[in-house]
Amino acid sequence: MKKLIIIAALAFTVSTLSAQRFAFVDSEFILTSIPEYNEAIEEINDLAIRWQREIEEHFREIERLFQRFQAEAPLLSDDMRRRREQEIVDREREVQNLQRRRFGAEGDLFRMRQEKIRPVQDRVFASIERIARNRNFDFVFDRSDNAVMLFANPARDISNEVLNDMGIRPSDRRQLEISPELQRTDQPLIDRNVNVGTR
Repeated sequence: MKKLIIIAALAFTVSTLSAQRFAFVDSEFILTSIPEYNEAIEEINDLAIRWQREIEEHFREIERLFQRFQAEAPLLSDDMRRRREQEIVDREREVQNLQRRRFGAEGDLFRMRQEKIRPVQDRVFASIERIARNRNFDFVFDRSDNAVMLFANPARDISNEVLNDMGIRPSDRRQLEISPELQRTDQPLIDRNVNVGTR
């Protein structure tokens, strides 16, 4: 009985998967092919470097204040020593707050990324969705960096189609030579003639 249930579930899964249509994109390739995205990334990186240098300079200034304080501490009164220590602590706190404002989870860098990059990503996702609906794909996977895709039929890659849909001419991408039988996108992804057995 248990084997019968397993076989029925496996048969249902295979028949369900064979009815679904899949495609994939390389979102990194798509995004880096969009000049607006590259300009935004460059602008954000330049700003991040400038902010980081500014913060590092503030920390160097605090270090100089601390070294001067240590050299002069034996000559200072208790009251003067406490004030100078507090001045250094306050400056350090200010710089840490600046660092959080610039690079924190909701900081300036995050907001700038949202402002500059999000609209481009939204356009890409809208284009992917439009193509998926027009071509009746049930799923579109992303082949970029962290995706685990053991094999991908190049005929199922719609990255160039997404760029064309967005009015961008794909460049810098080697066109893979695809055999004529793989170019047919109406082929099922799962061969129904494959014998699925248990080991």
